[in-house]
Amino acid sequence: MTKGSKAEVIGIDLGGSGIKLGRFTRTGECRAELTVPTPQPATPEAVVAAMVAAIAQIDPHHQAAAIGLGTPGPADAAGRIAQVAINLAGWRNVPVADWLEDQTGLPTVVANDANCAGLGEVWLGAGQSFEDAIMLTLGTGVGGAIILQGKLFVGRQGTAGELGLITLNPDGPACNSGNQGSLEQYCSVQAIERTTGLTPVALYDRAKIGDPQAIAFWQCYGEWLGAGLASLIYVLTPEAVILGGGISAAAEFFLPTTLAAVEKRVLPSSRPDMKILIAALGNRAGMVGAARLAWQKMA
Repeated sequence: MTKGSKAEVIGIDLGGSGIKLGRFTRTGECRAELTVPTPQPATPEAVVAAMVAAIAQIDPHHQAAAIGLGTPGPADAAGRIAQVAINLAGWRNVPVADWLEDQTGLPTVVANDANCAGLGEVWLGAGQSFEDAIMLTLGTGVGGAIILQGKLFVGRQGTAGELGLITLNPDGPACNSGNQGSLEQYCSVQAIERTTGLTPVALYDRAKIGDPQAIAFWQCYGEWLGAGLASLIYVLTPEAVILGGGISAAAEFFLPTTLAAVEKRVLPSSRPDMKILIAALGNRAGMVGAARLAWQKMA
C-alpha cells in the first residue's frame, strides 16, 4: 500500500502522566485507541521513544499516513518544534516533529494541546456544526483555541490563542505570564482555590445540595467568565464558544450568569446566533484534534 492510499492518521495527546493515541479515518472513526504512561523523568528522548513504541502497537499494519501531536505548551507556527512543554523535563525548542518523522517515516505536525482540543471539538464534538469558534479550557489554567474556517489560527509565531491571558482586571492578582488580573486569575482551578479555599469539585458538590454560598460563588464565577468572553467575542465574532476543562462540569451553576453577562456586554450585531456550548469530547478532545491536524497536513 502506498502512503498516498492510506486512509488513516494517528493523533497523539502528550500529557504529564499519560500519552493518549488514536488511529482515525478521514471521517473521524477511531479504529484503535491506546494510553501509555508518560516516562518519568519525561525527557524529550524518553517521551519520543515511548510514542514510537506506542505507535507500533496501535498501528501494527502501518495503516497511518501521518501523525498529529498535541503538547502541553506552544509550538512554532510551522508545527515542527515544541517550544516549551509544561511539567515535562528538558523540553525547550525540541524538534519533535523531525524526531518522530525520522523514527516512523510519517509526516508529523505539532500543536499546543489546548489548540488541538478546540480543533477536536469543532471536528467531532460540540462545535462540529461551526467553522468559526473559540474554545476555553477551564482547568489548572485557562487555555484557549481559535478556529477560523475550520482551521487553527496560531498567528505569525505560533503563539496566538492564549485566550486565558487577556486582562480582566488591571488591578487583579499577578499572573505567571507577567500580566495582572488575567482571565486565568479569576476562572482557573488555582484562582478558585485561592479565592474560596475549596476545590471546584467541593464547590460543585456543595452547590448541588443547595449551599447558598457555593451557589453564589458559581454565579460570580459566571459573571467573570462572561466579562472575559465579551472581549474575545468582540474581537473574533465566533459562531460558537466552547467551554471545556474540568471546571465546565459545574456549568449548570455558572452558565446562566455567563450567558446573561454576554447578552448584557456584547452588542447583538457582534453575536448573531452565537452559541455558548459545553465541550463534548472530554479528555479525548486533544487526541481527536491532533488527528484532525494530521489530516489537514495531508490535504
